[in-house]
Amino acid sequence: MNTQHVTLQRLTPFYGPVQAVQPVDASIAARAITAIIGPSGCGKSTVLRCINRMHETLAYARVEGQVLLGSQDIYAPGVEAQSVRRRIGMVFQQPNPLRMLSIFENVAIGMRLEGLPRNVVAERVEASLKAAALWDEVKDKLGHSGLALSGGQQQRLCIARAIALQPEVLLLDEPCSALDPISTYKIEELLIELKQNFTIVIVTHNMQQAARVADRTMVFMVDRTQARPIGVLVEEGETNRIFTAPRDPRTEEYISGRIG
Repeated sequence: MNTQHVTLQRLTPFYGPVQAVQPVDASIAARAITAIIGPSGCGKSTVLRCINRMHETLAYARVEGQVLLGSQDIYAPGVEAQSVRRRIGMVFQQPNPLRMLSIFENVAIGMRLEGLPRNVVAERVEASLKAAALWDEVKDKLGHSGLALSGGQQQRLCIARAIALQPEVLLLDEPCSALDPISTYKIEELLIELKQNFTIVIVTHNMQQAARVADRTMVFMVDRTQARPIGVLVEEGETNRIFTAPRDPRTEEYISGRIG
């Protein structure tokens, strides 16, 4: 798997004429976990959705600037959004197993749409469920509905579905916000394992989670000095340094709980 780094160059998302975030310049390391933290409304999820061209699926949304996957600009003319999402998978806040499909078919559906041979699909479903630390829990009920699983199991099923297509990058938008502490711990352990093979970016409101799992952290805040509040990247760097010796006073205030 050719896992690659991601580079954001003057990345600027808009909702119609409204600019959501000030231009973002950042580098996301390969085979590492990068956390995006910050208060509500600072543009965390918006930036995440720009990284695999999900932002443009919203009415009137558009993006300026560049997102480089390795050396390729995913917003360059002629680059199809679907091909980008094949290389950059995404897991959402609420687990979303496909209602009418079994556990097996939830993982297999993307591969079937690509026309992969049946034996390849079966092998990769098993491998993906094992990689998502779910195989031992579901191997005897692959024909059952994914909705019969617990919330934490459903989220791991969604991760298995995302990695079954063997993307290079995995994006997660607050994947543990709806989960209990035990399920959250399992997801965190899973992400630490998966970074051996994937470039991972996670948006989280949980600063303790970012401190536990992330190698690097990006801190966004809301700039209210403008005519209209706008998100801004105030700091990025190694997670330990961000949490112990932040360089921007706004980071210190957010981490200490004085703003949020």
